[in-house]
Amino acid sequence: MTFDRSIKIAPSILSADFANLGAEIRAVEAQGADWIHVDPMDGHFVPNLTIGPNVVAAIRPHVTTFMDVHLMIAPADPYIEAFAKAGADLLTIHAEAGPHLHRSLQAVRAQGKKAGVALNVTTPLAGLEHILDAIDLILVMTINPGFGGQKFLPSLVDKVRDARKMIGDRDIHLQVDGGIDPQTAPLVAAAGADVLVAGSAVFRDGSVEQPETYARNISALRSAAEAAQG
Repeated sequence: MTFDRSIKIAPSILSADFANLGAEIRAVEAQGADWIHVDPMDGHFVPNLTIGPNVVAAIRPHVTTFMDVHLMIAPADPYIEAFAKAGADLLTIHAEAGPHLHRSLQAVRAQGKKAGVALNVTTPLAGLEHILDAIDLILVMTINPGFGGQKFLPSLVDKVRDARKMIGDRDIHLQVDGGIDPQTAPLVAAAGADVLVAGSAVFRDGSVEQPETYARNISALRSAAEAAQG
């Protein structure tokens, strides 16, 4: 995938119809999604239990854009190979999930995948300063991870802005996840984010039978973000 800083909308399938995931993915991609965001959770690192490698492998044939897999699991290292073989294009590991983040990122890249780092609300950026050459994406959480539908925390906008300054001219995407909608998308886009994860804001009121709603929701997010991106 060619690197650029255009706004990318990454629907989180955590908000999709789990009984119809393949069709839901095809629908949101057809209606303008740039990436597909997948949220494995282990019920330990975060208080929810969701998707494992087998589900990722099952939905992989339905993804024609880019599969962005956010590992909310700890430890993550024992599962890197499984999720990579399941078809992830990018694996994001939480900085808090293990003691050797750089080694974990190297393990992801050894699988031929792009490597991302996610930061919880209270985790500072400083720990990434010396390993930026091993990172393809920084994910700033704008909620406490574990459940969809939470409210955006405005205090995190400054963290997004600081992350963008840290990235500089490096080919590192800046992603935000949590409470992103047409009202909050401009805040993070203006601060420098280029990949916006959105669950309920994309899937709300839509369905495979009414995919035009997905198109309107994605368009509203993109338009609001692009207007603020500058």
